[in-house]
Amino acid sequence: MGQELVCTARWGGKRVRGMALLETAEILFRGEDRLRIPFSGIRGMTVKDGELQLKTSAGLVIFELGERAEKWRKKIANPKSVVEKLGPKAGESLALFGKLDSEFLEKLKPHKLRITREKITDGVSWVFLGVDSLPGLAAVKKIAGKMKGSMSLWVVYPKGQKTITEAHVLGAGREAGLTDVKVVGFSTTHTALKFVVPLESR
Repeated sequence: MGQELVCTARWGGKRVRGMALLETAEILFRGEDRLRIPFSGIRGMTVKDGELQLKTSAGLVIFELGERAEKWRKKIANPKSVVEKLGPKAGESLALFGKLDSEFLEKLKPHKLRITREKITDGVSWVFLGVDSLPGLAAVKKIAGKMKGSMSLWVVYPKGQKTITEAHVLGAGREAGLTDVKVVGFSTTHTALKFVVPLESR
């Protein structure tokens, strides 16, 4: 997940304390009431006295973020691409496994990456595994057995589904001997969780 902060949000006459999460293409707020604000639904934004004020299609929403308000405004105005957030650099090698949507594959093309399908070849730095159900997580153990050095594994899975949750993905990675180090919003429908080989095992 990109950025998260416990704060107070105000909208529609409500004042709610909760967790605000700045994702790749949306803001999520979880408290007694919940909000989801896609960047595409933001009509304008300003920062005043530590408040991030968003004009949305549903009305004015204010997040009391303190010194983080201006940083969030800049990130919303100039969002990183999903590839930039995940980390691969031009010329590096990727291995792709499982179900990854065509939109993501298109986003990889401008970065001049060397890509293989369903196999890890010499020089691969990044592995992406797309799963949509628990059986798909069986591949984590197989991939972990071939990971070396600083190679990274991103497991991409659907948001908000009880059939496969963050706990399931974390469990699969840890049982395979990997360490989880980062979570990011992969898209409006999917999350990506990053695993690496523990330092003592490299």
